[in-house]
Amino acid sequence: MKRIVLFLVTNLAVLLVLSIAASVLGVNRYLTANGLNLGMLLVFAGIMGFGGAFISLLMSKMMAKWSTGARIIESPETSTEFWLVETVRKQAQKAGIAMPEVAVYEGEPNAFATGPSRNNSLVAVSTGLLQNMSKEEVEAVLAHEVSHVANGDMVTLTLIQGVVNTFVIFLSRIVGYLVDSFLRRGDSQSSGPGIGYTITVIVCDILFGILASIIVAWFSRQREFRADAGAASLMGSPRPMMAALQRLGGMAVEPLPKSLASSGIAGGQGFMSLFASHPSMEERIAALAAQGR
Repeated sequence: MKRIVLFLVTNLAVLLVLSIAASVLGVNRYLTANGLNLGMLLVFAGIMGFGGAFISLLMSKMMAKWSTGARIIESPETSTEFWLVETVRKQAQKAGIAMPEVAVYEGEPNAFATGPSRNNSLVAVSTGLLQNMSKEEVEAVLAHEVSHVANGDMVTLTLIQGVVNTFVIFLSRIVGYLVDSFLRRGDSQSSGPGIGYTITVIVCDILFGILASIIVAWFSRQREFRADAGAASLMGSPRPMMAALQRLGGMAVEPLPKSLASSGIAGGQGFMSLFASHPSMEERIAALAAQGR
């Protein structure tokens, strides 16, 4: 329940901030008496599309801590915590990034990396992962997450999400305007957008949003392959990462909160492969095997 409330509150806050920004800048007045002002519409779409994506990115570490209850290891208290911090430190140095924050959270096997930049990130593992995997397998999972950070995957996916969001907003309103103009042809009495515009924009936002999700999911799957390959490089061999994936494939993996679904080591596989944020374990293991050859 806590995760759902946080997700809703965050998204409402983002929408409120963006709406105020659009009003202050005046870019929400893209519908004029002379029709669509395409320049203003594009700026409006860009603010709403990129704004939401980047606000989510900037808040990603904070939201990850809140939604999972992750506890940052500031001063290791056990041998496991000391090993986790030192393993991430060595991998970060090897990958050429600043030391991420390291956290542990209660839950079934999973792990994730998030943060606004390569030098301001968080790597977290679940207690279930630590309890059910060997040290070498956990190390491979950590290397996978560190590779995500080193590859700048959080920023890359944010940029992609921002671009597709912008096109969804822009194209939906153009189609809405065209449909509304067609339905009201010959009507010189009415001014401003009609019901045809409103309904069409809502329908197009949904349809184009579905198409956009497919595009974002494809890029997300590619970054998983890259992070697996990065883990193999950091570990010196693809074998530990393959073993970790095989082990994860045989366990019940706890889904992460929606905002973190694409960041986990496992999960995020949609009801159709087109919408899956992660490739199947079989595909990932096959890709690593091919790399090993």
